Amino acid sequence: MALAKITTKGQVTIPKSIRDSLHLNTGDKIEIIIKEGEAIIRPLSKKVDDLFGILKRPNQKVLSVDEMNQAISNKIKSKHK
Repeated sequence: MALAKITTKGQVTIPKSIRDSLHLNTGDKIEIIIKEGEAIIRPLSKKVDDLFGILKRPNQKVLSVDEMNQAISNKIKSKHK
């Protein structure tokens, strides 16, 4: 179990263990659902628009599927820092 405190401005810092578990990064959006008196935190999916511009460009080398997956992951992370 992880604990968080609400500030006087109503802000909450999500503990690192929870952010890591949900693969949340700075700038990511979350949805908070109230159900039966409890709050459920759910990360919102990435949009296709977040991936715009990472496809083949002139003079770009051919990449393996693993290299493409890594490049996509790196681009998403860099956009949300």
